[in-house]
Amino acid sequence: GVFHIATPMDFESKDPENEMIKPTINGMLDILKSCVKAKVRRVVFTSSGGTVNVEATQKPVYDETCWSDLDFIRSVKMTGWMYFMSKILAEQAAWKYAAENNLDFISIIPPLVVGPFIMPSMPPSLITALSPITRTESHYTIIKQGQYVHLDDLCMSHIFLYENPKANGRYIASACAATIYDIAKMLREEYPEYNVPTKFKDYKEDMGQVQFSSKKLTDLGFEFKYGLKDMYTEAVETCRAKGLLPLSLEHHENGSA
Repeated sequence: GVFHIATPMDFESKDPENEMIKPTINGMLDILKSCVKAKVRRVVFTSSGGTVNVEATQKPVYDETCWSDLDFIRSVKMTGWMYFMSKILAEQAAWKYAAENNLDFISIIPPLVVGPFIMPSMPPSLITALSPITRTESHYTIIKQGQYVHLDDLCMSHIFLYENPKANGRYIASACAATIYDIAKMLREEYPEYNVPTKFKDYKEDMGQVQFSSKKLTDLGFEFKYGLKDMYTEAVETCRAKGLLPLSLEHHENGSA
């Protein structure tokens, strides 16, 4: 079997069509062609929550039948738009190729991946997840009504689906959902030294959570081991240990953003 987990990812790209979107699609198809030639039995692909719920109005619950709105993404060009497009188009191309070539293909749809890491710099997902601490306001839209999974749970879901003979199609791997206010409250309680905002001027405090249903995955027997607090504390502690976050931050916006 083959696990296809890597993708070009540069939110600051000056030429996203040629630096992210086309390489993602072409890379996917090149891998699948090699898999067919080598008679690989199963391919497991790491997709993205960005393939599911990027649209003008959020639904209360999303599942594997949902696809993001490409026209909306193209017109709005929100933070990460080129990443969302590349993952959508690559996965759709993969499903078409797999069907035409009788290839056993499975896609796993993770939301925002949070937890410890081994690379020397902060992973893009944590730049987003920890944006209330760093005040990276351009990323607030992604966690306004976000969904989350611990890195270890996501890794185990890949192995679980690869090994399960009944697995087929798309699978959401989301452990929990939270609004930006839920995240901010938790971070203030765990890390008061970061003076995380209490208010976010563009978002209502009573907005509801948006759930990604992992029922298809858990019905097969998969169990998530980590909650939101685990994800964030392990991410923050790893960042601190690597010198990527200071031990405290002084802000002067009176606790609002």
